[in-house]
This record gives sequence, C-alpha cells and structure tokens, in this order.
Amino acid sequence: MKTIIIIGAGVTGLSTAYHLARLKAGRIIVLEQGPIGNGSSSRAGGITCALLWTETGVQARKLATKWFRHLSGELPDYTYHNEHGCLNIFSPELWPTRAALLPLYDRLDAPYQILSAQQIKTRWPQLNPPDDYLGLHDPLGGYSEPADYLAALAKRVRELGVEIREHVTVHELRRLGDRITGVRTENENLTADTVVVASYAWILPLLATAGLMVPAKTFVHQRFVSSPLPEPSSFPPVNGDPYLGYIRPAAGNRLLLGIETPNVPDLKVQEFGYRMETLAEPWDLVAPAVDRFAGFYPGIEKLSWETVKVGLLSFSLDGEPILGPMPGVEGLLVGCCFHSGGFSYNPAMGLFLAEYATQGTTSIDLTAFLPSRFAADETEEYLASTITQSQSFKRRH
Repeated sequence: MKTIIIIGAGVTGLSTAYHLARLKAGRIIVLEQGPIGNGSSSRAGGITCALLWTETGVQARKLATKWFRHLSGELPDYTYHNEHGCLNIFSPELWPTRAALLPLYDRLDAPYQILSAQQIKTRWPQLNPPDDYLGLHDPLGGYSEPADYLAALAKRVRELGVEIREHVTVHELRRLGDRITGVRTENENLTADTVVVASYAWILPLLATAGLMVPAKTFVHQRFVSSPLPEPSSFPPVNGDPYLGYIRPAAGNRLLLGIETPNVPDLKVQEFGYRMETLAEPWDLVAPAVDRFAGFYPGIEKLSWETVKVGLLSFSLDGEPILGPMPGVEGLLVGCCFHSGGFSYNPAMGLFLAEYATQGTTSIDLTAFLPSRFAADETEEYLASTITQSQSFKRRH
C-alpha cells in the first residue's frame, strides 16, 4: 500500500487528503506544525470567483465552485454562500483590462453579467458604487466561513481514514539521489512514496533542505470583522480592486473587510519556527481601510470592529499558482503561490494534486501552473530581490 505524506493541514492540504481518500490512494498522513488551519487558511477572506485572467485559472475555478457546492451538501456543518454570487467592481481605468477577458469567459462557458452602478444599487441597496463604475457579477461565486470549512473538512477527512497529526513540524525533506523518500520531523523519520508540500509561507526553507526552490514571495494581509450590523445584510462578496480590498457578509450578521498594504515589502520566512501569530495585529489600519470603502458601503464608518486577523499571501514570479511535480526529483509535489485566492482554488487544487499523486496527470491541462516553467537563474534573482506588493501581480480571490 502506498504512503502519501501531506505537509500542511490548511485548505489545500486537507482538500488533497480528501480527494486522495476518495480515490483510495493508500495510507494518507497529514502533518501540521500547529492546529488545523493555523497558517493562512484560518486568516483567509473565503471569497470565491471563477472570473480570472487566464484559461487555466478559469477552468480551475469553475471546477472549484462545483466542488464548493458539492461539499456544501456533503459536509453537515459547512455552507457555501452562493445566494448572491460574487461581485467584482471596476473603475473606468481598470475596466478595459477586464473587458478584454470577456471573450475568454464566453469561450469557456464561464457565466457572468455586466452591471451598471445603478443596477448594482437597485439589486443590492447597501452598495453604492460611483456612477461611472461597472460590476462584473459571477453567479457561481460566493463565500465560505473559513473556520466552518476547515472544521467540517477535517472531520470528513478523518472519517475517510486519513491520519492528521497536529503540532508536528517537518524539519527536512529526505532525499536519496533524485528521489524524495519521506520527511524528518522533530521526533522521527517517515517514509513515503509521495510527499505533497502544501505549506505556503514555509515552502522555501522546506524545499531548501532538499536543494530545491521555487520563486515564491510572501506579503502581509489583514482582515477585520465588525460587530453585528444594525440591520440584516443582503449583498454578495465584493472584490474591490479600486479600493485595494474586499468586503463580504460574515457570520452573525457582521461585515468582513480585507485590505492589502501595497507599499509594505515582502516578508521572508526563513525558519521552520516562524509563526504567523507573531505578526502584530494592525488595528491602526482599521481607519484607512474604512476610509477606502466609506463611499461604496455607506455606514461602514459607524461600525465597531471586534476582531482582526493578519496572515501571509504567497505570490509567484508570474502571479500564477505553482502546482505539480517538482523538476529534478521524483516523489515530490508542491502546491503554493495562490496569490490571495488559495481558499478559492482549494477544492480543485486538492483534486489536481491527488490526480498527480495517483495517476501522474490531471483532468485539465495545468502546464501553465507547473513548477518547471521557471528557470533557475530567474528564480534565484526573484528570491534575492525585495519588492512591495504593489510591484507584484495584482491578483484577488
């Protein structure tokens, strides 16, 4: 019986375990250095949209939305909130770039609707975009509450026979010649036929133990959750590129507000002992975040804010995910650099990693995501540089 080790019990790792268990792939062990979802997953915005910027991305997200709907039925304590779809907002300056992608959406049968500012206000009176803004609505999109999803998926994965070992740190990928043979933790060596690395922020020091690398950058990201709203809310999650952030309804009739900090340099994670809990809670960013959305969501300036979560986003050199077999070795798969869309991608990316592990190929062409697309010299140059998020590719959910 094959043994497959997955490093990271966030959404990508758990999704991979789920699909491997469905495929009866053998013994599946998930190793997580903290509690389940302790990295970026529990700090995610949870928004899902299929209207991306490449053919591979659109195909993957369409499949992800299908799986979110399926899991919403399979997992008793999880709901995919697709009641209002997902809305993407564009200023006149930003719209032409997205309008150029509409033929791609048509060719791939990705449904959408273009909405004027007035149509948005009529459909969702709580939203108030400027008159010259446009909306691109994805009826398949929606959002999830990360805590509910993680707990429900972990429970189901365990029911399917997967071993999840929490508070176990992997210190080394064990390599013998051109093959990864397992991992070394603080307490033992574990042998595996395949190792899947699904730990976003820690991927660089982990790959380095086997003499490998990928062009990955991490940036700080923060989201805030309000106290309960004075009136019931009824509107879709909104990707607001003109506002450098997003908003969505949240559990308990609250509002979730997420923003990027475009001028903050990338954070270099170089140690296995790094923990996101050490990131300072940026309460000083609440006021500027509210200012960004004050006109779009009237009344936001009157809300009080209960919680803040800060985590890390991973970006590749070209802004696209890195997923598939690592070149130069056998027995190693990686899944990382999902920009701010790791949660949105996860049901599909887990499926693809499971397909790679069991059959060596995937149900859609993922050439554009393969780690082998990067040359060693450009990877080294990218890793040696320091850039701000504004200098990386703008990708949201």
